[in-house]
Amino acid sequence: MDVSRIEQYFAKTPALAALCSQNGWPDGDSLKVEVLERGPGGAVCAVSFDEILVEGAGCVAGRVPCWGRFRVLTDAAGDVVSAEREA
Repeated sequence: MDVSRIEQYFAKTPALAALCSQNGWPDGDSLKVEVLERGPGGAVCAVSFDEILVEGAGCVAGRVPCWGRFRVLTDAAGDVVSAEREA
């Protein structure tokens, strides 16, 4: 399983928005993915990033650290098919 493919998936997926707590958006530059468990057809990953908060004028008002765990399913070629948030 190629970890870089998982990182690329999380850099593009809207699934990270579920971890945002203050209606901001994930900062791709701060994204970190750690594979915790590997198995046939997938992995469990810890994901962390900074949520960017914006003021009404469009200026960055702050950053909030966010993290969570996802079960990632991959196909036979190693491409990510889906990622489901774990509680």
